[in-house]
Amino acid sequence: MVTLDLPLLAAFQPIGYTPPFLNAIPLEVAMEIVLEEVQTRKDLKRFIFLPAKIHKGRENWVPPIWMDEWSVFDPEKNQSFAHCDTIRLLAWRGEELVGRIMGIINRRYNEHRGEKIARWAWLEAWEDREVIHALLAHVEEWARQSGMERIVGPYGFSDQDPEGYLIEGFEHRATIATYYNFEWLPGIIEDEGYVKDMDYFVYTYPIPDPVPEPYGKICERVRKRGFEVTEFTKRKELKPWVKPILGLMNETYTESNIYGYTPLTEKEMDALAKRYLPMLDPRLVKAVFVDDDPVGFVISMPDLTLGIQQAKGRLFPFGLLKIMRAAKKTTQLDLLLGAVKKEYRGRGLDILMGTAIFRSAIDAGLKVIDTHHEMETNEAVRSDMERMGGEIYKIFRVWHKQL
Repeated sequence: MVTLDLPLLAAFQPIGYTPPFLNAIPLEVAMEIVLEEVQTRKDLKRFIFLPAKIHKGRENWVPPIWMDEWSVFDPEKNQSFAHCDTIRLLAWRGEELVGRIMGIINRRYNEHRGEKIARWAWLEAWEDREVIHALLAHVEEWARQSGMERIVGPYGFSDQDPEGYLIEGFEHRATIATYYNFEWLPGIIEDEGYVKDMDYFVYTYPIPDPVPEPYGKICERVRKRGFEVTEFTKRKELKPWVKPILGLMNETYTESNIYGYTPLTEKEMDALAKRYLPMLDPRLVKAVFVDDDPVGFVISMPDLTLGIQQAKGRLFPFGLLKIMRAAKKTTQLDLLLGAVKKEYRGRGLDILMGTAIFRSAIDAGLKVIDTHHEMETNEAVRSDMERMGGEIYKIFRVWHKQL
């Protein structure tokens, strides 16, 4: 007797294709899983809002800002599509939508690194191994036919997108721009032949109040060398400096060969600034300038996730007010981005900016820090966090597979 793995077979055929011999098999068996590419606005809407159905009722899942999702997944609005080959898939069982995934080949990243790597991201499904297998297998074959040698995931266009599935810390609410997947999903990914590529650690620690005296002494020495922290109180003060700060991020992250990082274009920096500026608290952004050029920065914000949950991911008509109200009540500070120009490292600028962040956070009533993703290989930063009393409370993982 010959047993056919129909989902596997379907995954390696053109979408919508049915081998002739399957026509004799009952429809409910032959067409158990059908994959379709996103082609219409209706398809895109289904792709975007599927996670809300899958994660409905999960206490610690935080919806994305749906308005942002329309921009992220639309080639006409997201500049990253210009230098990426992509495939957006929906999985169906009969008339029921049961999964989605996106495949990405970031040509600019591959040219910069001299690699042939594809990525998959935004995989969502219920606990159904056949669906997950069909989605992954199709993206893998698409990547293989495009000449790729390896695939990693979950990883989006760049590290500005969610990266890595949660493998520890499910008892904690998700933070902004991170995945909150089901506990069973990492096991299925590994059963598909994927192995660890990179772990990200997230630390939590109390904001020191008062700021430790040694920090104050270091700041005094740094100021005597001519460095000062630039503080912001209003968004209109911060707005002109957002692109120069993102330009410094581009320079330092590229130079440091940050895992998965792709340099941003001018248009991508504009889009990133437009996306996050309305949500930033200017008091929690610090920078150091030399001759009007940024040489260091730290961007943080109050935890917005409770407000996003209450708003159900919608900014209008009242969602933005709910998010801002929650931001005023939270006690958690979320670190997002930071960098110091290479020639200014080791001069105490990180301490200078960190101390300023602590003082502003204390004034805002914040008590605890979430450090966001720190690469397991970034031992220097991790050591600093552990000296501050930081404890790892979440771990995210990116996997890879040879094609």
